[in-house]
Amino acid sequence: SAAPSLPGIPPSPSSPLPCTSGSLALPVRNRRCCCCCCCCRRRRRRLARRGSATGADRRTRTESPALAEDAQPTESEKEIYNQVNVVLKDAEGILEDLQSYRGAGHEIREAIQHPADEKLQEKAWGAVVPLVGKLKKFYEFSQRLEAALRGLLGALTSTPYSPTQHLEREQALAKQFAEILHFTLRFDELKMTNPAIQNDFSYYRRTLSRMRINNVPAEGENEVNNELANRMSLFYAEATPMLKTLSDATTKFVSENKNLPIENTTDCLSTMASVCRVMLETPEYRSRFTNEETVSFCLRVMVGVIILYDHVHPVGAFAKTSKIDMKGCIKVLKDQPPNSVEGLLNALRYTTKHLNDETTSKQIRSMLQ
Repeated sequence: SAAPSLPGIPPSPSSPLPCTSGSLALPVRNRRCCCCCCCCRRRRRRLARRGSATGADRRTRTESPALAEDAQPTESEKEIYNQVNVVLKDAEGILEDLQSYRGAGHEIREAIQHPADEKLQEKAWGAVVPLVGKLKKFYEFSQRLEAALRGLLGALTSTPYSPTQHLEREQALAKQFAEILHFTLRFDELKMTNPAIQNDFSYYRRTLSRMRINNVPAEGENEVNNELANRMSLFYAEATPMLKTLSDATTKFVSENKNLPIENTTDCLSTMASVCRVMLETPEYRSRFTNEETVSFCLRVMVGVIILYDHVHPVGAFAKTSKIDMKGCIKVLKDQPPNSVEGLLNALRYTTKHLNDETTSKQIRSMLQ
């Protein structure tokens, strides 16, 4: 049968794959190397032990399991897959609600400019309350997404398999992991360009506090109590709240699973970053993309796994010892139209942990200036 393909890329014919030294070599189910020689088998075993591609790897197959569009879950994957799928089904609706979020700026300004006008106060409150209901829904979805990510990390990093073997065996889960990162970057891009979110929520909290002091019943108070409002306030204060949630969740996953080698997690992330980079920088593969959304998908996933890697790895993604080719990844971003990747470059600039460390080369810093 034909090998799985990326979104927007026609499937390749099911012909034997050449044995290419130095390739990323993420094996795909039901595909065999054309060469059964000893060197091929030894190389495959060596790559499986390493568990990830290094920055020197410059080629990969377009049928990467980490991004296989039509990957179906196996029996062993189904429990986690179904749990995560329930969450991902709501993701597009969340993005649509955020994209259409217009805020209550006009009503709030009118109420602030005319504090004695009760009708304007009621109008502003009536406009803000349903919007805060939306903000509550976004925040609660971030908690569901965090739980889904932790479930996927557990499945994709468990022993006895290496990260590369996991990405081959659990292609459907790897695709879900990529979809979570794609959603996260899209959400944060929209949030960063919408100042109305924090303005609305700040007005809501100020008004609610004033109502309590004056013993005025507050419609909507039961929906967002003070404890929840505090947590939501911290969430929306972040420039990239979804990325922060996932970064914290990944860090917590590693710290809570001390019996699991940290390399199981970092190698999984670096392998996915390498897959995306090579897909984007190699004309042979890039030419097969039939729509720009595929490019955006790969770019967002690449940046997402870099940020998670940088938060989890002791020395981060920018050090010379990093298994992520950061110069190559940044170059891929810089090669895109500037207005399409500025948000992703800002995510690397401002949401990573180790960019300003002494171990980061001057060249990488200058590339991100």
